[in-house]
Amino acid sequence: MSQPARSILYRNGVVHSGADPFAEAILVDDGVVAWLGADDTAAGLAARADRVIDLDGALVAPGFVDAHAHVLESGLAADSVDLTTAGGVHSLADALAALHQGGRRLTASDPSGEQVLLAFGWDEQAWPERRAFTRAELDAVCGGRPVYAARVDVHSAVISSALAARAGIDRDPAWTGTGLSGSGWSDAPADTGLVTSDLHHTVRDVAHALSPERRTRLYRETLSAWAARGIVSVHEMSGEHLDTRAGLAELHALTAASVSAETLAEAGALGLPHLAAYRGELCAGADDARALLAELPFLTGIGGDLNVDGSIGSRTAAMRSPYSDLPADPSSGSFAGALTNADGSPWTGNLYLAADQIANHLVAVREAGVQGAFHVIGDRAMDEMVLGLQIAAQVSGDSAVRGGHHRIEHALFVDAVTLAALLVHGIGLSVQPAFESAFGGGKGVYASRLGAMRAGSIMPFADLAQAGVPLAFGSDTPVTPVDPWQGVRAATTHEDPDQRISAGAAFRAHTRGGWRLAGLDHTGAGQLRVGSPAHLAVWRAEHLGVQAAPGRLSSWSEEARAGTPLLPDLSPDAVQPECLHTLRDGVVLHDTF
Repeated sequence: MSQPARSILYRNGVVHSGADPFAEAILVDDGVVAWLGADDTAAGLAARADRVIDLDGALVAPGFVDAHAHVLESGLAADSVDLTTAGGVHSLADALAALHQGGRRLTASDPSGEQVLLAFGWDEQAWPERRAFTRAELDAVCGGRPVYAARVDVHSAVISSALAARAGIDRDPAWTGTGLSGSGWSDAPADTGLVTSDLHHTVRDVAHALSPERRTRLYRETLSAWAARGIVSVHEMSGEHLDTRAGLAELHALTAASVSAETLAEAGALGLPHLAAYRGELCAGADDARALLAELPFLTGIGGDLNVDGSIGSRTAAMRSPYSDLPADPSSGSFAGALTNADGSPWTGNLYLAADQIANHLVAVREAGVQGAFHVIGDRAMDEMVLGLQIAAQVSGDSAVRGGHHRIEHALFVDAVTLAALLVHGIGLSVQPAFESAFGGGKGVYASRLGAMRAGSIMPFADLAQAGVPLAFGSDTPVTPVDPWQGVRAATTHEDPDQRISAGAAFRAHTRGGWRLAGLDHTGAGQLRVGSPAHLAVWRAEHLGVQAAPGRLSSWSEEARAGTPLLPDLSPDAVQPECLHTLRDGVVLHDTF
């Protein structure tokens, strides 16, 4: 058996620290930062360290926090047929070819055809055909096997006939089209194979039925992969149709045990990132919340993927105005998709929760002593969320709501009225900057679905930061990849120059901001200063610098300015930083030294 190093001295590099912006070395002892300073002083500390790492000019910085992630869903996506553009799928034909090849590979190991073929990441807006494949096409290319092909936003999927039958929805009126009132879809799912909302949840539960061994493997592999990208903490957004309560308990135990002395005594053992666990189950009263906490006492919050609405890409986000890419008169177009609300008016998406339900949940979880959190995408959904906050304040008092330190996930639309409500009620936001770079812009799915004017108002980073709204950045993986530097870059290159923030502010939102939103800012996590927990990552970057300004033209300088800690150059043509080493509480999670 080997013993893990209790103290590590990192020297001959650059340390990103507000406490000492010119530090070149840092000593970690018993899981905390014990010293940082000049490299010549570090020479005298080398003898007391169990391990000395020569950084050779690399950057030591606070480790990243992904403030909105789905561990199991991400593991399953990595195990699925890759239908993303990054995976080489640029057309409907490419997608069908990838599905066919995936089906052939699975048949080689499962000739009975019992196992569900999983696919992930299609986005018809990126294809010249501008449409998804259909149930009939899936049946044809996959030989009649059960197939679940999730859209990139994971709020809808196209499924095969065999999977519909296995899930028991093939005679459901919502599938056959005889009971489509309020679904918003003009063509029956049985025709298109496209499922959303409740049908999607039912089918996903069946498609994602896993053996205990595979579940554990996916947990471990996924977290290890994220550690290799500089992630030291993950806000896991578990939910009833994403993972089980027992699965969340196992995941939490796995991450806790990974940094125990017993586990680390095993040769070659590496730890896993810290887990802040959230469970998306609606509570009508405090007894509901306490019962959930009795089963899952480690929860940071109750909520997260507690959906007020859906997603823009799947047209299930609740909007004030109709979706722009649908005919105003259903009889005037041949579009196969969402056309009208139940009352016949143009389709505006799904509102899954009402203000009184939101308010009851907030009051309940506050009485139980944990955070509440809600998924909010559309502007209509945000209106309902704000109304729910107001009702909760009337019931339990303004101070009780503020004291709950509740949070909203995604929050794409924040106008002046909403911003004021967030400040009044002390709400923090967990946002995903890569949404803007992946789906925003004049040619992205947001502009296609909503029109350029509405799409141009999403994710007002600068307004939020200047107002003092607590911000934490994440990926919503698997919707966008775990790529924290891309998240930082996206916040500095917003389509609207007035909404760009500095790289330093974006980096803090992706590090310290995540600890703050989880109620752990008091520990000093997210900073490198004496006495703070040793959560850090080491990066090889071609150039380090300070961003001159987050304005219309984002420029970088290699000269330190007034003691501002340095960051990798994130200019569009800059080389991506490489993660060399990740540390959580002094425990090594990833190591190339």
